[in-house]
Amino acid sequence: MEVLKIATAGSVDDGKSTLIGRLLYDTQSLTTDKLEAIEKSSKQKGYDYLDFSLATDGLVAEREQGITIDVAHIYFSTAKKSYIIADTPGHVEYTRNMVTGASTSQVSIILIDARKGVIEQTYRHFFINNLLRVKDVIVAVNKMDLVNYSEEVYNKIKADFQALNAKSAYKEQNVSYIPLSALTGDNVVETLGKMPWYTGQTILQHLEGLESKDVYDNGQARFPVQTVIRPKTEEYHDFRGYAGKLYGNNIKVGDAVTVLPSLTESKVTNIHFFDKQFDEATAGSSITIELENDINVTRGDMIVKSSELPKIEKDITTTVCWMDSKKLVAGAKYFVQHNTNRVLAKIDSVKNVIATDYSGTTSATQLAINEIGEVTIKLSKAIYFDAYTDNKSNGAFILIDAATNTTAGVGFIK
Repeated sequence: MEVLKIATAGSVDDGKSTLIGRLLYDTQSLTTDKLEAIEKSSKQKGYDYLDFSLATDGLVAEREQGITIDVAHIYFSTAKKSYIIADTPGHVEYTRNMVTGASTSQVSIILIDARKGVIEQTYRHFFINNLLRVKDVIVAVNKMDLVNYSEEVYNKIKADFQALNAKSAYKEQNVSYIPLSALTGDNVVETLGKMPWYTGQTILQHLEGLESKDVYDNGQARFPVQTVIRPKTEEYHDFRGYAGKLYGNNIKVGDAVTVLPSLTESKVTNIHFFDKQFDEATAGSSITIELENDINVTRGDMIVKSSELPKIEKDITTTVCWMDSKKLVAGAKYFVQHNTNRVLAKIDSVKNVIATDYSGTTSATQLAINEIGEVTIKLSKAIYFDAYTDNKSNGAFILIDAATNTTAGVGFIK
């Protein structure tokens, strides 16, 4: 079954957790004990409705303050798809959490409170989705019940967001607009008839109708080698395969390939998926590849089509989201983890801080926690990469503090 990864974003009290809880409830995805706990807690608080936010807010501080602090992952399924939702925090001080939650998502739901409209945090949420090249964005205008289901209010918010969307450089992104009430469930899974002027899809209908071509950017085939398979059994005495996950595009038997960094050329002879063989593997598949000749391939190498070689360089210009309390400054040393490759790196320069409200950049010599900026990095050895805009999997990396082994930042190569 196809798995769709979704990230939610919104300001405090926009209703992210309530929307997710409503999705779980209306798709019968809540366990009996969870539903009973929600009913009991709602009664204790004196609510005349079910507080669905309790379905996702797991931390005590989240429940007490009514905010989302950490990224929570929620799983549910319908007859058509399986879904993983990353419920990300909306506070500016948790920008790094939002980047983490949205980094692996194909769809993003940006919630807007119908009473407040497009606000500063909406700009930041949309900016991050542009930065991460999330291909499908749903603008969910929530709490329509609190503005008397006004079409005029909805149209004003839609026009304001369209003006924001015009500032985006990511023109392949699909942006949809859905008015809803997460509390009552209108336009979440079903249409309750409160907004007859809206004739579009509900949230679930939109998600169910998405296909791979709608949410995945096509790039060039990239196969980072995770491990070399050598069973050395009687049945597979001479077997040599290279296991990993395929990114970017398909690869098939007969393709001429090049192994990086050695630039050794070969040809794909077999493609294995567990105990089956295929003539072609699609992007996203975890497979084992056999090559025509026995050449030296190890973990950290990358197999690509010979006609689609990436860049191979030691100096990179990047956009970095900083996640550490210790500021990022020129001269600092980190490990760059790029796919299966870990390379010692030195920060060459911090050029600027990028404003997440699309107002431009500010010259800077350092990045503080939750800031995003342009950074140049020198590597101890060359890596084989693509620009993030051309190939997300081969253009992203993390910066690891060598002393603490913590993930200090995430980066996107230009």
